[in-house]
Amino acid sequence: MISLILALALSAAQDMPDTPAAEAEASEATTMPPEPQRDPVTGEVPVDPYEMSNANAGSKPFAGSGMRDAFHGQDGIRRVVNDMVDLSVADPRISEVFVSHDLVRLRRTLFEQFCYILNAGCDYSGRDMVSSHKDLGLQIDDLNVLVENLQAAMAKEKISFAAQNRFLSKLAPMKRDVVTR
Repeated sequence: MISLILALALSAAQDMPDTPAAEAEASEATTMPPEPQRDPVTGEVPVDPYEMSNANAGSKPFAGSGMRDAFHGQDGIRRVVNDMVDLSVADPRISEVFVSHDLVRLRRTLFEQFCYILNAGCDYSGRDMVSSHKDLGLQIDDLNVLVENLQAAMAKEKISFAAQNRFLSKLAPMKRDVVTR
């Protein structure tokens, strides 16, 4: 009888983690969702299918090449987007908005959106503004911080104040589609 109890105790002990770290690891393994599989080429997390259209960009493009030139073409637009995203991710006022987001996809689609609106030769492949922001719970204060970060990125790129304001005036009507509370 004693050998049966001893055997059961040893068997149970083998199934138990032997350190607090192992215990925490075992607990995390059961509560943490698996890391999503990223596309091996783009590095993006796949999303549900949707209809792609330039109309999803939220605004029509500027006419002519003036705004594209003011933003220093596609290279300048890419720098503005990357700086804005970097500033926003690091900004304690809104960083939590970006925690669970695919930043690779965000950078690509923001670049496409800005490039399309600035008439710099891009098509927008992202979702429409309502569906891409519906579960974020964004408030007007969040949007204001994002605009501050965009202005800082545009200033760093040495985009004139007039061109910044023209661009912001194209983006401003999207507020009703992205602010949800």
